[in-house]
Amino acid sequence: MYKPVSNKSDFPAMEREVLAFWEAHDTFKKSLERNPVDRNYVFYDGPPFATGLPHYGHLLAGTIKDIVPRYQTMRGWRVERRFGWDCHGLPIEALAQDALGISGTSEIHTAGIDTFNEQCRSMVLRYVGEWRKTVTRMGRWVDFDNDYKTMDRTYMESVWWVFKQLWDKDLIYKSYRIMPYSWKLNTPLSNFEAGNNYKDVQDPAVTVRARLIDGASEAWGAAYLLIWTTTPWTLPSNLAICAGSEIDYVAVRDIKENTVYLLAEARLATYYKQDKDYTIVARLKGRELLGWHYEPLFSYFADEPHAFQVLNDDYVTTSDGTGLVHQAPAYGEDDFRVCAAAGIGIADPLDENCRFTDRVPEHSGIFCKDADKAIIRQLKDAGKLVHQTTIVHSYPFCDRTDTPLVYRAIEAWYVRVEAARDRLVAANATIRWMPDYVGEKRFGNWLRDAKDWNISRNRFWGSCLPVWVNVDDPADCICVGSVAELEALCGQQVTDLHKHVLDDVTFVRGGKTYRRTPEVLDCWFESGSMPYAQHHYPFERSQDLDHFFPAQF
Repeated sequence: MYKPVSNKSDFPAMEREVLAFWEAHDTFKKSLERNPVDRNYVFYDGPPFATGLPHYGHLLAGTIKDIVPRYQTMRGWRVERRFGWDCHGLPIEALAQDALGISGTSEIHTAGIDTFNEQCRSMVLRYVGEWRKTVTRMGRWVDFDNDYKTMDRTYMESVWWVFKQLWDKDLIYKSYRIMPYSWKLNTPLSNFEAGNNYKDVQDPAVTVRARLIDGASEAWGAAYLLIWTTTPWTLPSNLAICAGSEIDYVAVRDIKENTVYLLAEARLATYYKQDKDYTIVARLKGRELLGWHYEPLFSYFADEPHAFQVLNDDYVTTSDGTGLVHQAPAYGEDDFRVCAAAGIGIADPLDENCRFTDRVPEHSGIFCKDADKAIIRQLKDAGKLVHQTTIVHSYPFCDRTDTPLVYRAIEAWYVRVEAARDRLVAANATIRWMPDYVGEKRFGNWLRDAKDWNISRNRFWGSCLPVWVNVDDPADCICVGSVAELEALCGQQVTDLHKHVLDDVTFVRGGKTYRRTPEVLDCWFESGSMPYAQHHYPFERSQDLDHFFPAQF
């Protein structure tokens, strides 16, 4: 009475049979159409790159993305599932450079940005067919025929609209801030990107002395501040030294050298193994050192206003070093903040490849970290090197090029995220996370500490920042929110919104000439715009926002 079942079942053949049935009967489409349009369950699917093949992470997430919409469909909801493609960013730029046989920003400029971008365009959808084959093979129902692409003019125009909404709310600004910088790619990265690839590395650790020129007692004779750093290459850019206002410091006379050194009392044992090697000539709080001046370690920036003095800030600790912190405001977040408050500017003698420029002529053309040994030798020859060793510590590397990142002051465009932290945390609390600890701990903690978002990249193949700047007054900017608005300003038709086209689009308003700022947007900004941009909102479906925003899943 039962049909015989073979004990040698061919499961792949069974799967292919099911897939063929679904295709022949257009089952996915019918599952959508059986549920009413006004009973919509909104599902968002973030776009992957089509420059590589799907991996385990895609398959796992894709399974979840299939199960939940199927379940909601069976409950009577209409769940549209639209596939999308992330077309911009560094992955495709790296492949395009390989295809053209070029490397680095300068060679891209030599080849021509138009040539480079068109190469990116020609390669970016290389694996679309393989993706469709794999996703279909795993049994996932998703609409590939009505897909969206972040490089489409319609999608990019909606990204402009999103940017303009932030601009009009005064949530966009341009500023120097310390950012992780990929010298291999010549672009800043976000702090999130910088946290993806830490490695244990060996670096030099040096203690250097800076001679005081005021503040110290004349009875001390020659007196020096001791500073410690694991980045000797930043010492040519030293502009200040920071002490903790409530930290206890001591002036000690080195018995062997008959020289007075200032350092935190808690760090004495690190530098002097026996009490007989020194005598304490004074004890001072860090606040008493405020405003003392010292001789520059190098002469490169000796004329910098307000520089070469002792500052105070509570970020200073005595957990390592000397308790007196070397300040190079171009290369450290706290350095930048503390020095800016004291009216001290930025001394950055590195070019876009993080090689020293002629402002530090002895090391001109040398990559900054490769100059450590020569700089240490300079300090030793000048009698300013007190101690030298090496340490092993964890250091961030660019996850695209596997080269060490350099934290430096970069002028970039930012979104004011910090001002919205409380609202973000409150919104996150309304979301049901599975498992719940991911939302409460991992993501929740990240939101509570979220920094202003660097959304600009000094790259080529991406959505352009839609900001046109007065060529004579950089503070005078016009944010463009649509293609029609730009065409009205420039008096010409604009059919492509990529950099190699828009960089040539200028316009005159009120007798002033405006040219677009050269940066492109972080491709994560594009991905985040997907809820609107996949529908070309608000240029299309302007009355339908509540039909596709917000999402249930």
